[in-house]
Amino acid sequence: MKLRQMAVAFLFNDKQEVLFIQKKSNSPFLPGRKVPIGGHMETGEINTPYHACIREIKEETGLTEKQLNNLRLRYVVHRMRNNSEIRIQYVYFGSVSVHSNLLESDEGELSWVNAQDIAHQAVTATTKEMMKHYMEIGKSTNKVYVGTMKSLNGEPDIAWGVLEDWEK
Repeated sequence: MKLRQMAVAFLFNDKQEVLFIQKKSNSPFLPGRKVPIGGHMETGEINTPYHACIREIKEETGLTEKQLNNLRLRYVVHRMRNNSEIRIQYVYFGSVSVHSNLLESDEGELSWVNAQDIAHQAVTATTKEMMKHYMEIGKSTNKVYVGTMKSLNGEPDIAWGVLEDWEK
């Protein structure tokens, strides 16, 4: 069984819009879908998902770490893919000025999406479920949540728990 680790960021602007990249239709990974900024972690980044996230943000948007505000780990999501790959996604939330100069990458087109409209976009089930949780619970706390993707009556769902140190 393989492990695939990813680091992504949901970057909000002052208008409560989130930055997405729409993958090209010929992309080998999620063609035509809107995805948060981020991607697969490199071998040397396995122990530092934050650095992988910063690298991906710079590659896909041109934004540097200094242009980001309060970029923090908020979610870790686990998912089984085709019974042969465990995917672990480290999800960061932060903000950036709406006036920041964005550079287009060769991976797709950048766009701002109103946070309330994300569920109606061509996004993955993971993105829909995570944003639903964030808007209802996550944005009012600083806790980190861990989630496991599963099927609930044939529909995608995430079982959430708080990631915390139980030892005192």
